[in-house]
Amino acid sequence: MGVFRSLIFLLSFQLLHVAKGSMVQLNKNGYEDLVVAINPQVPENANVILNTMNMIKNASNYLFQTTKHRFFLKSVKIIIPKTWKKNTNYARLKTESYDKADVIIADHYMKHVDDPYTLHYGGCKEKGQYIHFTPNFLLNDNLTNVYGEKGRVFVHEWAHYRWGVFNEYSSDVPFYMSRNSKEASVEATSCPAGVTGIPVFQDCSGDKCELRRCRNGDQLYEKGCIFIPDIQQKMTCSVMDLQCISSVFEFCDKNTHNSEAPNMQNKICNHKSTWEVIMESDDFRNSAVVNASVPPSETTFRLLQAQDRAVALVLDVSGSMLMHDRIGHLRRAAEVFLLHIIEIGSWAGIVTFSTDASEEAPLQQITNGAARQKLVQCLPITASGQTNICAGVRKGLKVIEDKMNTTYGSEIVLLTDGEDSRIAACFDLVKQSGARVHTISLGPSAAKELEEFSKLTGGLKLYAVDGDVHIKLTEAFSAITSGKGDISKQSIQLESKELAVQPSGWMNTTVPVDKTVGNDTFFSTSWNLSQPFFFLRDPNGKEYGSSDFTINNSNLNTARLSISGTAEVGDWQFCIKNVHTATQAISVTALSRPAYSDVPPVSAAAHMNRAKRAFNPIVVYAEVSQGFLPVLGATVIATIEKDGAATVTLELLDNGAGADTMKNDGIYSRYFTSLQSSGRYRLKVNVQGRKTTTRLSLRQNRALYIPGYRENGKIYMNAPRPKFADKKIQVELGSFSRISTSSFVVNTGGDSAPIYPPCKITDLHARIENKTIVLSWTAPGGDLDNGKADHYIIKSSENLLDLRNHFDHATSVNSSNLIPKEAGTEESFKIKPENFIIENGTILYFAIRAVDDTNLISEVSNIARATWFIPPKASVPLDYHGNNDGANSTVIAAIVAVCIVVVCTIVSSTLCVLQKKKRELDFEKMQNCV
Repeated sequence: MGVFRSLIFLLSFQLLHVAKGSMVQLNKNGYEDLVVAINPQVPENANVILNTMNMIKNASNYLFQTTKHRFFLKSVKIIIPKTWKKNTNYARLKTESYDKADVIIADHYMKHVDDPYTLHYGGCKEKGQYIHFTPNFLLNDNLTNVYGEKGRVFVHEWAHYRWGVFNEYSSDVPFYMSRNSKEASVEATSCPAGVTGIPVFQDCSGDKCELRRCRNGDQLYEKGCIFIPDIQQKMTCSVMDLQCISSVFEFCDKNTHNSEAPNMQNKICNHKSTWEVIMESDDFRNSAVVNASVPPSETTFRLLQAQDRAVALVLDVSGSMLMHDRIGHLRRAAEVFLLHIIEIGSWAGIVTFSTDASEEAPLQQITNGAARQKLVQCLPITASGQTNICAGVRKGLKVIEDKMNTTYGSEIVLLTDGEDSRIAACFDLVKQSGARVHTISLGPSAAKELEEFSKLTGGLKLYAVDGDVHIKLTEAFSAITSGKGDISKQSIQLESKELAVQPSGWMNTTVPVDKTVGNDTFFSTSWNLSQPFFFLRDPNGKEYGSSDFTINNSNLNTARLSISGTAEVGDWQFCIKNVHTATQAISVTALSRPAYSDVPPVSAAAHMNRAKRAFNPIVVYAEVSQGFLPVLGATVIATIEKDGAATVTLELLDNGAGADTMKNDGIYSRYFTSLQSSGRYRLKVNVQGRKTTTRLSLRQNRALYIPGYRENGKIYMNAPRPKFADKKIQVELGSFSRISTSSFVVNTGGDSAPIYPPCKITDLHARIENKTIVLSWTAPGGDLDNGKADHYIIKSSENLLDLRNHFDHATSVNSSNLIPKEAGTEESFKIKPENFIIENGTILYFAIRAVDDTNLISEVSNIARATWFIPPKASVPLDYHGNNDGANSTVIAAIVAVCIVVVCTIVSSTLCVLQKKKRELDFEKMQNCV
């Protein structure tokens, strides 16, 4: 528990669901309503607020400078946790929430990890999810030596978050072979090219570190060699590389961009400079240069504090709810929400509506199980009348205001299956209420405008198709957890499964309970015809039969069992036999809460979004994490449903190919190519992890950890990065299972379903082995990353940009014998040396396009470089002796010459002068050794 605790087809559809609804608006060059949220587990410290404000103020000035007097940060809201003391300076939240914040301040849950980073699902030009800072980053001024001035770091991350640009340094490939000059040389991965500094190797034992010159490795330097930049640079860019250098106040543009550097910006943004990408953004198009040397106004701040959660269930009981037993499914799903999902201490009330609206239960606090049961008794059981959505919304807001004296910061769960032409009449009311509205569309005929409530208020947009049992509606309710950041109290769905079981058939389900969950664990099974035979067996072999389960008279088709205390860790076996004479639908649901307040649970979040790339495809995402650490090696299955359409199942991958932007970042992705027509689509993600396959990692899209710098010939080293920080973190998670649901709306504009080409190959690699060039990549599909391509077109060039811009005119590589494999499979292809001259200093570039069986062609792949270079051996070694004082995390290394002291009995004045000059020459040679 030690670590554990610590086309091109122009697809004209609109995707109404977005992965995360930022409230930031650009108004007259200023970004307004940026939301910063402090995690509830951060100890109260006024300096966290003060330092955050100072960081953003400085960032606004630096942003204005780096964007050539175009953008600044105008207004910011900071969400103070409910756990902090109340203050008259803190206003009440409206629709702002922790889970929709642009910036999150929270611990990593791993000691000594303070990397600022931006969580980013998509590719180039796509916005991120949030920016993350630790409290220690804000409070510890010594970290300025490691990351640079805090305002500059903020701008670095803002560029990731807002404009979808990427790092121009590379921790994985810190050096590369360049041929900018006539002769090949080893250069640091940077933008622009020519950043001055020195490569060194740091040998550390405990707190003591020594530097030496890097040795030659396989063509480049040995593994572990790091680049120490000069603190004084002549160039003024780039923010996405060395924002810590005082002379840097620009992004790399078309003229200064280093297209050769093997960094993520070149790989993901097709070798475009960061400024070119920014210039293509909506922000840039909707702004103009400000004729001033400083921002037009200073950043203003509002401090908001979270309050008790207040939720009104506003439920449709019109006559159409009798169809498909929707009213029965509503009651059973809402019962699960009230009994097992909404958090203790929350306030809840119930409103029903049809032709008019009625208050079924006033807002009341959930303090114990009896309070939950009292609310359940008020759930509707009958349905009749017409659909008057606005009547329900008005009544829901009134129920909240009657108790809380305001609707600010409250929530409405609005469920309906019907249409209502008058729905727009209450849009303004909802917008002014300060309440978030989560919408649940049930069935195919729910009002098309329903999601507008969620769009206006930042609420969730959910959708459930009709079924034989209530499980799909229960999954929608399960997604409506508190958005206040305290995940230690939130309900987590472990399993949700439905099968049509034949007579005398069995439905056997394994539900793993891992170490991170186990409190308030709840199992249930439901059926649509008659009660089956069933039992539940815990990891120790103890069995719970039907007599141990509870079946309520108001819900005779569901049996429930709550496990007292903390559930045993391990596999729970749920065995169910259909004893009815006909096939019937049987479902299993399992919910739990975190086992510890200081150990974050494994969690999953499902999203769908339209990608800003060719053909505007829809991408399915699942983020799997423990706290803020990505979980790797999980099996992730996405199920997509739509009324009247066949169910689609996809395995989501974290392989850095196809729809997946970065490998091993805990974001599992896949293209959705089975778009049928306009309407609502429902997404369900099932995440499974086995103890032998899952592990943790760190976020990749992070600010550079500067190992040190050189100033006036002296090297100043920062404290070494923690050893685990650049490696996968091995943590025994045990087996786990998670369910996450979401939904999205597509309007195809009347066009037919799109036909997709193979997706762009994004992980092409090239290397030279025994004078043979070896290419490797992940196979695309015939339709994006699904199916299989028909053949490949491979081209080569000695000029990178020529290959990018004029692929068709580049030198062809014979690949007629290469037959594409299934999407997601590793491909490898060897190129015979007679086609190329390979000698010391060789640099060759390769790119691929895939073609499907209808001759649709993919975009040009990322450009891979094959190099052959043997650097010259250094004639003068670097000798270094230093120490690490541990207090201020720096060591001062003086690079001294090794001199031969000639001791003579008689020293002439001429010999003394010659030896003095020799020492100066040797010292100068070693200082400039690269």
